[in-house]
This record gives sequence, structure tokens and C-alpha cells, in this order.
Amino acid sequence: MTEFTFTEEQKMLREMARDFVNNEIKPIASKIDAEEKIPDDLIKKLGELGFLGVSFPEEYGGGGFGEIGYCLMQEEIARGCMSTATFIGAHQSIGANVIYIGGTEEQKQKYLVPLAKGEKIGAFCLTEAQAGSDSFNVKTRAELDGNEWVLNGEKLWITNGGIANIVSVFARTSKGVSAFIVETSTQGFHAGPPEKKMGIKGSTTNPITFDNVRIPKENLIGTDGRGFILAMKTLDAGRLGLGAACTGSAKEVLEMSSRYAKQRKQFDQTISHFQAIQFMLAEMATLVYAMESIVYRTAVDYDLKKDISRQSAIVKLFCSESLDKIVDYAVQIHGGMGYSRELPIERFYRDSRINRIFEGTNEIQKGIIAREVLKKNGIV
Repeated sequence: MTEFTFTEEQKMLREMARDFVNNEIKPIASKIDAEEKIPDDLIKKLGELGFLGVSFPEEYGGGGFGEIGYCLMQEEIARGCMSTATFIGAHQSIGANVIYIGGTEEQKQKYLVPLAKGEKIGAFCLTEAQAGSDSFNVKTRAELDGNEWVLNGEKLWITNGGIANIVSVFARTSKGVSAFIVETSTQGFHAGPPEKKMGIKGSTTNPITFDNVRIPKENLIGTDGRGFILAMKTLDAGRLGLGAACTGSAKEVLEMSSRYAKQRKQFDQTISHFQAIQFMLAEMATLVYAMESIVYRTAVDYDLKKDISRQSAIVKLFCSESLDKIVDYAVQIHGGMGYSRELPIERFYRDSRINRIFEGTNEIQKGIIAREVLKKNGIV
């Protein structure tokens, strides 16, 4: 595929998202960072506009835009605030998506519909103290007691953990790792205090404790013992969405850097005349072009129901590494102002770093890619 042609509906979605970001998110992005909280009224507006379920089919309360539409929206959201994009990703791309991918029709109607409509907030509970990159090694237990599952254990680094209403939880049963739907109002569910982070400060990240949490037997997602496969399929979409958000941030800082280079004067001329600055802008633009290309090529394949495990790992690896390079160039071009909180470049720089860690570290992505390359003798 050499050319991407978006539909009129997809173009309208992008424009709607861009207008919303310009009017509602960018003006308060620094406040979200400083106060370490996304305002409740902003979350409500995101839900009312359909942004919290844009990828899901209309029959489940979504927008019906699929993964391409989701990537378009996340790209625009991340141009304004990576914290907000992270909140949406944890809610929609992984938290709710587990139910969409593996849930029964009854589970979808009961839980996915309110999540897609933004009436409820979702989260994805996989990571533990000893199960980060080694995500199969979960220790949280789920035991069947009559018509109820009883969950006990702890999760760490759960995005939206302190504000979610419905969480997708991975726990070990007698048959292996399994997935469950848990309502956070259930007795025994406890969210700890939010983590203090370097970046994406507005995104709430919490430890979660399950203390004899009892849920109905029918809240098991999919087949008992097959939850790890479901987690990995869900993370394929999560990594793709992360790539889209990285692309949006990269485009934003490239635009800011280009404008600044044409305004900032040194040695009686704008710094845009200096080859050193031009070369940095050229490298940034080249990386953005490649990021955008692989994100939407992979999104097309995802919507065609193809296996994108290798592609999504490549997207996650390349886009997160590229954004780090791009924001570093942006700081250099802006000089002292890039290091100052007076401009958003400093925030983009801090927000960028986590992308090489969450949704599976980049070292894990390299392992996934290498295994596929060896299995297929490098054939794409």
C-alpha cells in the first residue's frame, strides 16, 4: 500500500477532534500537567462527543470508526495533551477492548455499551510487582466459589485505576491466566494513591488491591485459562494506538519548532537560515513521515482482521523511539525556551519518555519482532 485515502467521514472525525483539542484541551493542557488531573468536565465532554468509544461498532454504543478512526482521533488528542491521550487509550484501546475482543454478547451489552458511550470509565489490570515485562507471571488469584469468582492480589501501574468504574483484570486460576470484568464498586476493590510521575502527570496511575473481591461467575471473559492470549491481542491494538499518539505529538512539536525557527533571530537572521537547524527539522520531518505511514498501514490491516502482532510491535518500537528523538531536537531548536515551562516543549519532552516503557517495553517489542523475523525468514 503506497497511498492512504481517508473517507469523508474519517476526515470529518479528524477535523472534529482537532477543533475540540484546539478549543478545549490545548488551553488547559499545562493546567492538567500542573494539577496532575484531567478535569471531570473534560472527560464528560469527550464522552458526549463519542471520543471514548469511537472505534467500537454503533450497536455497542461506539462511533463505528474502527482502528483507523481511533488512530486519527488519538493523533489529534496527543497534539494537545499526551495525558488525555493516555487516559483515552487505557479506557478504550485496552480496558474496554478486552471485552469487545473476548466478551460474550451479554457482557458487551452490559459493560461495553456504557464504556463506549463514556458513561463509565475503563482500565486494564495486568501489571504486577513481579509481572511487568514478564506479564505471564501474574500472581493475582481467582478461585471459583459456587457461582462467584473470588479475586485476591495486587496490581501496579494501572492507568485510570483510581477513576475507573469497570476494569478488565487478569488473574491466575487452576487452568492458567484468565480475564475477568470487575466493577470497582465491588467490596474489596481498593485503589491506592496516584503515582507521582515524570510525565503524563494528568493521567492517573494507581496500585490496585483485590481483597476477596467477589464477582459473578459470568464475568469471566472468554475461556478459563486463555486470558494471556486475550491480553496479547488487546495489547496489539494498544501499541498501535500508542504509535498514533506519538505521531500526533511529533507533528505538533515539528510545527512548533518550524515556526520558532522562522521567528528566532541570532547573528542578525532567523535561525531557520542555519543548516544545523534545517538538518534537525529535516530529520524530524522524515521520522514523522515514516511514523504516520506505518501507523495507518497497520491500522488498515487491523480493521481487515489481519494478525498485526509484528506490525504493532514495530509501530510501538519505532514511533516511541522516534518521538524521543523529535522532542529532543525540538528542545535543542528552542534552546533555553525549550527547557522552560513557559512553552509546552518541556512538557512534550517529559511526556514522551514513558512511551518506550509502557504497553510493553521496547526491549520486549524487539523480542517479538525478532521471533517473527526468524520464523518467517525475514518475510514481511
